[in-house]
Amino acid sequence: MIATWAAVTITLVGAATVQSVLPQHAASAPVEWRTDFSRHTVALAEIIPGGPPKDGIPAIDRPRFESVKAADRWLTDREPVLVVERGDLARAYPLQILLWHEIVNDQIGDLPVAVTYCPLCNTAIAFDRRHRNLVLDFGTTGRLRHSDLVMYDRQTESWWQQATGEAIVGEFAGDTLRWVGAQMVSWVEFRKSHPDGQVLSRETGFDRPYGTTPYTRYDAPGGSPLAGFFRSKPDARLPAMERVAAVRLGDESVAYPFTALREHRVVNDRAADRPVVVFWAPGMASAVDAARIASGRDVGSTGVFDRRLDGRTLTFEPGPGDSFRDRETGSTWSLRGRALAGPLRGAHLSPIAAGDYFWFAWAAFRPDTRIWSRKR
Repeated sequence: MIATWAAVTITLVGAATVQSVLPQHAASAPVEWRTDFSRHTVALAEIIPGGPPKDGIPAIDRPRFESVKAADRWLTDREPVLVVERGDLARAYPLQILLWHEIVNDQIGDLPVAVTYCPLCNTAIAFDRRHRNLVLDFGTTGRLRHSDLVMYDRQTESWWQQATGEAIVGEFAGDTLRWVGAQMVSWVEFRKSHPDGQVLSRETGFDRPYGTTPYTRYDAPGGSPLAGFFRSKPDARLPAMERVAAVRLGDESVAYPFTALREHRVVNDRAADRPVVVFWAPGMASAVDAARIASGRDVGSTGVFDRRLDGRTLTFEPGPGDSFRDRETGSTWSLRGRALAGPLRGAHLSPIAAGDYFWFAWAAFRPDTRIWSRKR
């Protein structure tokens, strides 16, 4: 299986020489699809082969979970995990697994979710699988648009843009999935915050070299997206591979560059007239840098929350260590938006749907994005 994936990596690097565009009309649609190609919201020529065929990157349909104590035997402190909560249940989905599967069809309590990750765009997003009185389950099409994963639902074989949750081809074209709050943090942060949480097991039913990545040095500073997959001109306002905490509220999109967040650690802002705070903390490794994810360079992670709590708007600043503090009460807060000490101990900030994207990817889908700056 490792040899197979090495071949895929070669295809990725040489993608510009092997790609062909999708047929322009239903009559010439690929025979393996029962998608209604006459319905689409984007130009079909923008959707290109990514190397693997349909389901060549296999989704996990029967995920198994294990305890934090068990997972601590194979996860290191700095490794990135995507965290999804439902009530009192918190689950961590390690990127060392997600980057080999890209989709996990799961159910957390009474909520059916699709947990997704596109390594080429660094887009880690969870979606509610309920749509139009159906519970959808998703697979990989083997195709990309603007370098981003194009998923499909197995019920109608409509194609969905992972970065936005929008159906772009097929019966559901024009529809949008509902996002479910998810935050990417280091394993040690999850372990501290949720000692009784559950962790996606490496017992997936597939043979993959979990813990390694085929995307070595992909996000190197000063680099660029693979030209064969991203054919647009990157938005020059930021370096293409800059990570941004990306937020969309109402009609406003905002990007908070990691370079600025690393300097300030906390940003108090307003987006769509809502008071928001963005936390940044060091200690999380890149999943697309070193061959072994645990050795990836420290890129840090973010949390985005509503600053209002019990009718009062809080103002935050860096606290001791990797913590944060509100000026109104002096309470200490974690990256997960939880008050650890002080008058507000035990309180939780309301998370805002956000993600840590590569700038080129976010800007491709949200070109009207405002870039946060201290000078604003």
